[in-house]
Amino acid sequence: MGSNKIFFLTGSQDLYGAEPLAKVAANAENIVRELNGSGRLSAEIVWHPTVRNSAEIVSAMREANQDDDCIGVITWMHTFSPAKMRINGLKLLQKPLLHFATQFNRLLPWSEIDMDFMNLNQAAHGDREFGFICTRMGLARKVVVGHWSDPEALAAIDNWIRAAAGWHESQTLRVARIGDNMREVAVTEGDKVAAQIQFGYAVNTYGVGDVAECIARISEPEVDELFREYSELYAIPDRSPEALSSIRDAARQELGLRSFLEQVGARALTTTFEDLHGLNQLPGLACQRLMADGYGFGAEGDWKTAALLRIMKVMAFGLRGGVSFMEDYTYHLESGRERALGAHMLEVCPSIAADRPSLEVHPLGIGGKSAPARLRFGTPPGMAINASLIELKDRFRLIVNRVKTVAPDAALPRLPVAHTVWIPQPDFKTGVRRWIEAGGAHHAVYTPALSPEIMTDFARIAGIELTLIE
Repeated sequence: MGSNKIFFLTGSQDLYGAEPLAKVAANAENIVRELNGSGRLSAEIVWHPTVRNSAEIVSAMREANQDDDCIGVITWMHTFSPAKMRINGLKLLQKPLLHFATQFNRLLPWSEIDMDFMNLNQAAHGDREFGFICTRMGLARKVVVGHWSDPEALAAIDNWIRAAAGWHESQTLRVARIGDNMREVAVTEGDKVAAQIQFGYAVNTYGVGDVAECIARISEPEVDELFREYSELYAIPDRSPEALSSIRDAARQELGLRSFLEQVGARALTTTFEDLHGLNQLPGLACQRLMADGYGFGAEGDWKTAALLRIMKVMAFGLRGGVSFMEDYTYHLESGRERALGAHMLEVCPSIAADRPSLEVHPLGIGGKSAPARLRFGTPPGMAINASLIELKDRFRLIVNRVKTVAPDAALPRLPVAHTVWIPQPDFKTGVRRWIEAGGAHHAVYTPALSPEIMTDFARIAGIELTLIE
């Protein structure tokens, strides 16, 4: 994840003297070295000198806050470390916190244990003291228990690191809302100021004409070059003049949109088919390709989903499976074999494609514009999640449903869009009912790459409600 790093703070106190404290520091450095060498963590772990008193803890927390590359802090209690001296430092901390309840040795040397060993290795003692003060102060944190070489513990730490990376991205994210939202739709509306206070990201509206001007400035040689890229990456079954003209127009849209987003510094965007003044077609292919490059997207002005998608793209960096904008479209209600067909008019990210996408042009039927280009594909079977962020007057709620992706019962030759089929967990009726009861939106972020644990960690860091359906 680029330059992201995690501070590793080891807790002790001056009571033990120079020799034990030197051993504490050496053990901590060894753990950090092994963590970084494990290949299991998605950010660099940075060793910090042992914190032994209130002044050192305050200094360490300030350093973490001021380091733009620091996305979180891991604390380890090597010895007993009185918690009152931590209060002022913890009050200052503005980065996500993980309490690693581990110890240097995996096994107890039963026949050799003496009081020197007991005084040096008091993680079990120190963990409870640190845990109490965090609970007493109401601090949101993740607690991971296990030896530092345990793959299960490392997986839990990396899940938190990914959530922390998403939170870090959220603090500076800009969402470009191109036009307004779909008329009369409730869930895509919301309080953008409340969202910025809660999550850090900024949502601002731009006129479609501003985008149209960027598109108009794209040259024919630029379109030619991008069209050649399309021809290499995708199957293009229809090469009629009409289809090729639409694809070239989509290429021009992609180049123009990229230029516009770079100008305004946005890494997420929304569009709507009801606001296309100056555009020849709804940007389908362009939005699909932007998502594939890591941009967030929300259709019909859905800025909450656009922001969530970008954040989840960051959290999924380096993982297999992809992350996409998605919509529950229609049900298959055969008794005992119920499932949902997920799709959208055009904008599903090819990062979740099972095979080489097909680049096709078909009429849209709504929007009153020319037939748009889009990538068409299916998705591979396996476990995935759907996630939706909603606003409930005075708070935000993240809804996450684990789903089982399955193959369609038959080919879908007349469905001209990307699609997937899933069975909500724990079963179709329970999953659908609980999603609806929780207020889950009809738009979601679909991904096989992220786990419910990562989303739980993110909700805890963000300080929002979580409804987990699995």
